[in-house]
Amino acid sequence: MKHSMEYKTRTSTGGKASAGRSTFETPEGFKVMVPDIATAMSAIPQAPDRETCARRFKVFHTDAFSWLEARPPNSIHAIVTDPPYGLKEFTDAEKRKLRNGRGGVWRIPPSFDGCSRRPLPRFTVLTAEDHSALRGFFESIARLAMKVLVPGGHVFVATNPLLSHLVYVPMIEAGFEKRGEIIRLVQTLRGGDRPKNAHDEFRDVTVMPRSAWEPWGLFRKPCEGRVQDNLRKWGTGGLRRVSEDGPFADVIRSAPARGEERRIAPHPSLKPQSLMRQLVRASLPLGRGIVLDPFMGAGSTIAAAEAVGYESIGLELDAAYFGIAERAIPALARNPFGGASSPGHRAGGRRAATNRPKATAHRKGG
Repeated sequence: MKHSMEYKTRTSTGGKASAGRSTFETPEGFKVMVPDIATAMSAIPQAPDRETCARRFKVFHTDAFSWLEARPPNSIHAIVTDPPYGLKEFTDAEKRKLRNGRGGVWRIPPSFDGCSRRPLPRFTVLTAEDHSALRGFFESIARLAMKVLVPGGHVFVATNPLLSHLVYVPMIEAGFEKRGEIIRLVQTLRGGDRPKNAHDEFRDVTVMPRSAWEPWGLFRKPCEGRVQDNLRKWGTGGLRRVSEDGPFADVIRSAPARGEERRIAPHPSLKPQSLMRQLVRASLPLGRGIVLDPFMGAGSTIAAAEAVGYESIGLELDAAYFGIAERAIPALARNPFGGASSPGHRAGGRRAATNRPKATAHRKGG
């Protein structure tokens, strides 16, 4: 059964911004130069109220595979998606455990500093069979994405350092060109633990590195001829610049979604608008075309497309998450999350940096 919701709108274009840079210091003390979030976001127009500007997006409560099979070839211009990293975490049984707050692949971090932490999926518990299923999943997605994308269309796909190879290889084998990775600098509670049930005995041992980044694979369907020829015919083949002087960069500092975003769209894997609006805007080099998210969850990709004035389509199989997306997309799109005027991101995001979890947090277990 399919259910759709559509808003029709005009497209708006971004303004210019200077190519500012700021220094990000990792928990280990290394310094990395990245574009200021305020600078990058200043090129992105904030979505006006619904009363003053129409919108255009469609969301479908449906299975992504069947929808993509039925979609005409060469009809999508970009795909930006955060798929189920390990498949297992979004099976009905695991979602029940997540919603009950108990057990399964979803690790429930302990409370500390008076705060309860959001659950994280444990990809280290996946079996060889799970890995094989994940690869088969992405083989199917890659084949269908190759069909529906126009020549030169890009795919931005979120993954994680433990499983990215199982995502990337099927994309390349399907014929996509790997164009690099977008590195999201984000401090989470993943990794950094002492040995489980032996943390006192091995206090100087970390089982895995504390995660401070999230990879997004960047792929492109081969162009027809030169990039300039493809741009003229299909409107794709490159990435939209941040400004006249600043190209889109492959390192983005982005704190986890918090506060009002979480209240509007309570999804366990919600990505913040400050990140998604930059990715979505870059995906259409000429600012026109259709952005697809085949696993939209609570709708953060679709809301980002609305905020930057792009046409978009979202697919979601889970009825609960689809219901959240229906309500959340307009609210997320209207809100100036991460914009140049946001206090959480001005001056290169100092506040986001200070809100990282403490280095001593969540050390037990593993």
